[in-house]
Amino acid sequence: MPKYIFAYHGGKMPETEEEGARVMAQWQAWLGGMGAAALDPGNPVGPSSTVHPDGSVTSDGGANPLSGYSLISADSIGQATELAKGCPILAAEGTVEVAEIVEM
Repeated sequence: MPKYIFAYHGGKMPETEEEGARVMAQWQAWLGGMGAAALDPGNPVGPSSTVHPDGSVTSDGGANPLSGYSLISADSIGQATELAKGCPILAAEGTVEVAEIVEM
């Protein structure tokens, strides 16, 4: 079965400890609801650096900074995007980029 990466962009951070616990529970419920299709629940990521073709490095996060990832198994890109529609980051004004992982 094909594998897909869910690349999370943006999203507001919880403002209180209680809100953080509620958001974490939403993520756990969403990923847990996928069962075995959630191959790697992933993690949030910290600030990034971008290496440019000329060898220079910027620490601005790039054009669309990554905020986390997950690896999912799905029958098709259509099924994967349907799964992504339930992602809690969407309620926090973030986005989910869905891409098939090409086996080499």
